[in-house]
Amino acid sequence: MNSALGIINFASNLTKVTGLQDYRSVGAISFLGRYRVIDFPISNFSNSGMENIHVYTRWKPRSLAEHLGTGRQYNINSKRGRLHLLFAEDELDSLYSNDISAYMDNIEVIENSCHDYVIVTSSCMIFKQDFKELLDQHIESGADITLLYHSTDNAKEQFLTCQTLELNRQKGVLSITPNRGTAKNRQIFTGTYVMRRDLFIDMIKKAHNTSAMYSLMDWVNLMCSEMDIRGVAHRGYFGSITNFKSYYDTSMSLIDLKTARSLFDPDWPIYTRTSDSCPTQYLEGADVKASVISNGCRIEGTIDHSILSRGCIIKKGAVVKNCVILPDVVIGEDTVLENVVVDKHVRINHIKEVKGTPENPGYVKRGDHL
Repeated sequence: MNSALGIINFASNLTKVTGLQDYRSVGAISFLGRYRVIDFPISNFSNSGMENIHVYTRWKPRSLAEHLGTGRQYNINSKRGRLHLLFAEDELDSLYSNDISAYMDNIEVIENSCHDYVIVTSSCMIFKQDFKELLDQHIESGADITLLYHSTDNAKEQFLTCQTLELNRQKGVLSITPNRGTAKNRQIFTGTYVMRRDLFIDMIKKAHNTSAMYSLMDWVNLMCSEMDIRGVAHRGYFGSITNFKSYYDTSMSLIDLKTARSLFDPDWPIYTRTSDSCPTQYLEGADVKASVISNGCRIEGTIDHSILSRGCIIKKGAVVKNCVILPDVVIGEDTVLENVVVDKHVRINHIKEVKGTPENPGYVKRGDHL
């Protein structure tokens, strides 16, 4: 689908995955044992036939840059396509830190693109979407802009840091508003826009000249009464990584095999950077149930409804329940972890119990020794 340029926008200022985001951008956060969050939007673009992709970042880019590399792992044609990592030059907490500012910093790159259309999506949303199909719907509708949304009947408890679309009966977008948890049925905005490239460039410049603090979403919201902006519904699994609790909840939800099957499809692979390692060893005394276990682990203890990333060691008598364990973590003998996210390179040998709650999961910082 060479008629469209794919743009992966960095997370908004409202997104703050406390703890995990201190060490890497949201897109670089480890997810479900072997993936990074960024793998999902890039795989959607790649599987849709899009071979020119811009990834924007502004905070702690090293981990993301190392993971993306040349982009070969995403099945992008190395002769015709390119995965392009672009940087915003503003500070994370600056009032001027927004996507419009990042696009203006790199406007020449966008202007030099030869594509007719632009598809912008978020780096912090987990879903599967055929963007070729979405682009065809956009062109057929004749709309100026198409926005992708996900309908939910649980908006009072979930997606509280996301935006929602107010639609009329013809699926026209009336406004984009925050989800304040006041109603259970909402159309959650996935952060995905489809429009012509020349319109995208024009909007960037007008928004920047109107207010240096405007984001793309602010400008599109302002244009709802002046342009033909329509919503298209997303079908299937949808998760957001907009704060620490949503990261934990989204990870836990995909342990369920039925739920995972609605996201993972053999005909729609999620590509990632591979890391060759030996199979996981289950030694005498190991007891593992309802969990996602990555390669290279060594397990002697009990794992219950948890996610283990690569290279973790769970020693004899240890119990890990309802936890997300990132790579290269060692859990010492007879240690009990429950409702906790453990960051990379942690060693827990002296503290025998670390517990959070499902409503307030705990977090162990990267590289800590407990």
